[in-house]
Amino acid sequence: MTTGAPTSPYTTSRPRRSRLRRYLPLGVAAWLVLEIWLLAVVAGAAGGLAVFLLLVAGLVAGSVVIKRAGRRAFQNLNEALQHGGSPERGGGNGLMMLGGLLLMIPGLVSDVAGLLLLLPPVQKAVSRYAENALDKRLRTAAPGSFGDAFQRARIHRPDGKVVQGEVIREDRTGPGEQRQWPPLTG
Repeated sequence: MTTGAPTSPYTTSRPRRSRLRRYLPLGVAAWLVLEIWLLAVVAGAAGGLAVFLLLVAGLVAGSVVIKRAGRRAFQNLNEALQHGGSPERGGGNGLMMLGGLLLMIPGLVSDVAGLLLLLPPVQKAVSRYAENALDKRLRTAAPGSFGDAFQRARIHRPDGKVVQGEVIREDRTGPGEQRQWPPLTG
């Protein structure tokens, strides 16, 4: 039973949307329009075949960059595990993979952004900015939120030392019996 005037759903307070969630669709739409317009301008000036060759070259170059960055990341991980340490932090492989992905996306603006991400000074600046932004966001995380739990896990992480050892399993089977692994039940 209600005793007052009906409440409108618009009067209840709902959480504000972040700027990123508000303006990201507009930014993506503007980026797509810019990409299509630039491809049309270049096609008008140099011809459709030149634009097609540019797009294919970007696809091939991006796949080569991603393959090299992935191989380097896997090699760094193997070396770190063999020496008993942890892999070097980042190493720029993630940004190289992002640059390769941007090269693979059709368009001239994404190709320029991908090429910029392949430059080491740009990689250092972007990684420094991303790390500072993440640290700032984690420091201001509300208690009980996911960011707060991540901050606690980062503070109390183990030292990362690896203990070498081996596992010896004693099978308790009689002579002539074979034990099946995993044991079949049923």
